Amino acid sequence: MELVEFEHKQLESLLPGRKDRTHHSRAVRMEKIAMSTISRTFRFLAVPLSCVGIAGLLACKQEAGSAPNRSIPEVPVVIATTQNVPDEPQFIGQTESSRPVEIRPQVTGIIKERFFTEGRAVRKGDRLYEIDQVPFRAALLSAKAKVAQAEARLVQAKQNHARVKPLLAEQAVSQKDVDDAVAEELAAAAALEGAKADLVKAKFDFDNTQVTAPIDGMIERTRVYEGRLVSAQTDLLTIIHQIDPMYVTVSAPESFLLKRRRDIAAKRIEHPGVYQLRGTIIFLDNTTYPHEGVLDLLDVGMRTETGSRPARVTFPNPDQVLVPGQFVTVRFKGTVKTGAILIPQRAVQEGPKGPILYVVVDDGKVEIRDVQATSWQGNQWLIEEGLRPGESVVVDGFQRIVPGAPVKPVPYAVAEGTPVSQPTETKTEPTK
Repeated sequence: MELVEFEHKQLESLLPGRKDRTHHSRAVRMEKIAMSTISRTFRFLAVPLSCVGIAGLLACKQEAGSAPNRSIPEVPVVIATTQNVPDEPQFIGQTESSRPVEIRPQVTGIIKERFFTEGRAVRKGDRLYEIDQVPFRAALLSAKAKVAQAEARLVQAKQNHARVKPLLAEQAVSQKDVDDAVAEELAAAAALEGAKADLVKAKFDFDNTQVTAPIDGMIERTRVYEGRLVSAQTDLLTIIHQIDPMYVTVSAPESFLLKRRRDIAAKRIEHPGVYQLRGTIIFLDNTTYPHEGVLDLLDVGMRTETGSRPARVTFPNPDQVLVPGQFVTVRFKGTVKTGAILIPQRAVQEGPKGPILYVVVDDGKVEIRDVQATSWQGNQWLIEEGLRPGESVVVDGFQRIVPGAPVKPVPYAVAEGTPVSQPTETKTEPTK
């Protein structure tokens, strides 16, 4: 295009005006020369452009013809196998002392002194409170005096009876005199027994002015202080907790109990019996209590307000680590799940309806499978339903597969490099 502009400029310089007839013929000749030059230039440029287009087309065809076919992706898989695994359900429980003893006064009186330190350990027989003893000492002395009087009357009645009895044979006294002597003796004996009963009551009241600890344990804060009037068997003074052993109460939902009963009946679970189960405590910081407990009580009925059945587990507590009212997790041991299938956790994906697995079927294609993953066993999921022994489960490489597309399964290896299972064979342990 620059060459054409140049030729036009040359023509304009050669044709200054139409009236100039002298140079007209010369301009016509120059115009023909320019047109001839432009034609040759376009023919010259057309040849390489056509060559470039043809070469590009040939190169594209060659590149398209040399592109390799898309390869089938390799995916690591494990073979689903059955085995017996421990079945260890967990429940939230709350601790409580094995013997919470309420300390109440046995007599009505004024609190004179308190002897214990709140929140500390006490021993059986330790003094806790003292109630003013003066009125009770007086009552005790009075009861003793009445007993002495009754004893004296009984002695006198016996002597009268012994004196008049032989006189009846001599007819020195009447039968009525003898009967009166016998009745007097019996009345004196009864009065003595009544006096002794009053003495026992007076001594009991006097002794209970000293309030003592009935068990070993930890004592709570006091509810009363010196100078308080307390009523017999009414006012609560304090509470002593026996914390060794310690109880943990858990509640099992009715749905769990029904499923457990079905599994036991179908031989899917080996159960040693309720009172053979052991328990382990897991604290809120995921630490484990070093002592195992024993399930020793299963309530007769369900709690209507929660729809669960309470159970009690007894744990030794020698170091007083457990305290009443503490929330813990109790893991029960002793049952075994037979024919269980365990799959690595990373193989279980979350689908729109719950857990899913990618399974390689017989034709080498991937299939999505809805499963029921119930609990963890170490770093593996326990699959209850949706998977059969011998099937190949994809563990990794989910971004390279599409449901329905063929894949090449290879053995999945753990971190140490040991294959977990081979995709070419099926291993199924016999159910015990």
